Amino acid sequence: MYPRLEINISKLKHNIATLSDICKTHNLDMAMVTKVYCAIPEVVKEVSCKNVDYLADSRVENLKKLQDINIHKILLRIPMISEIKDVINYVDISFNSELKTIYKLNEEAKNQAKTHKIVLMFDLGDLREGYFNEDEFFSVVEEVLKLENLKLFGIATNLTCYGAIMPSSENLGRLSKLAQIIEEKYNAPLEFVSGGNSSSIDLLQKWNMPDKITNLRLGEAIALGRETAYGKVIENTYQDVFKLVCEIVELKDKPSMPIGEIGMDAFGNVPYYEDRGILKRAIVAIGKQDINIEGIMPIDKNIEILGASSDHMILSVGNCESNFEVGDKVEFLVEYGGLLTACTSKYVHKELIYNECNERELAY
Repeated sequence: MYPRLEINISKLKHNIATLSDICKTHNLDMAMVTKVYCAIPEVVKEVSCKNVDYLADSRVENLKKLQDINIHKILLRIPMISEIKDVINYVDISFNSELKTIYKLNEEAKNQAKTHKIVLMFDLGDLREGYFNEDEFFSVVEEVLKLENLKLFGIATNLTCYGAIMPSSENLGRLSKLAQIIEEKYNAPLEFVSGGNSSSIDLLQKWNMPDKITNLRLGEAIALGRETAYGKVIENTYQDVFKLVCEIVELKDKPSMPIGEIGMDAFGNVPYYEDRGILKRAIVAIGKQDINIEGIMPIDKNIEILGASSDHMILSVGNCESNFEVGDKVEFLVEYGGLLTACTSKYVHKELIYNECNERELAY
């Protein structure tokens, strides 16, 4: 079935082992973030192993699918009050930044006769989630420590995802200092101090990670073998764990310029076209309803993506050595945005591949 996303389990396992080794070398544990591939249960079950300390996702629905995997599960996105019952039922650890929500979690944990672990988020300047004022932060710490059915498991921060603020020894040093204050002032040992996501790998490998940071939450680094602060590939990882395969449904020579007055396209944009004469064009059966086309790259460098509508993606294939025919397949590597949308789309079929790893394809 096409379009198809091929998921190479052998390469994914290799990347997990590599990133786990990097974390362990620096005495950190690793949370494997599964949201970019929607926590496909068949995939997570195949790759969950001793190298994975936590499973982390932004949606309770995804963690609910993983209940038979005996690894602690983290809800990364701040819980909605409307989903509190499911959070307590299916999640071991949740990230929080609102006291009202924290009280609701405690109430529901009491109803279910459970002790729920929470991690308090602190905003170091990226301006996504987390407490920004230290006085407010410590007042919430004091409140959490009073609650009978919640355990203050740790603190965490998020960097680069919204404000694109880079991790540094200075800003993460502040998180480390906050952890130290909590432990000393409140006699509350923290098991979990999370210094961010895949954007923190570069800082870690330069041996600049501050003391008391105990964890990283890694998604893109594992899935695509890339750190996200500078976009550099990580040594000894694969970048082609995920491969998109699409089928050609039309092949024709057509002008590069549409004919007639140009108005808005199907998405309300006014496109611009360059007159490049007649082009040999292939249409593949995938579109913007299925995938972020800016997040995919043809494996054949001679193929150019010209654009897409909801259901059709148009390629220039005139410079290719392959003599394509209707029904042939075109392969693409995916970046983060392309992978996220392909996995979210029910129209992109997912297939697990078990090919042996090829060391010549590793990043060095």
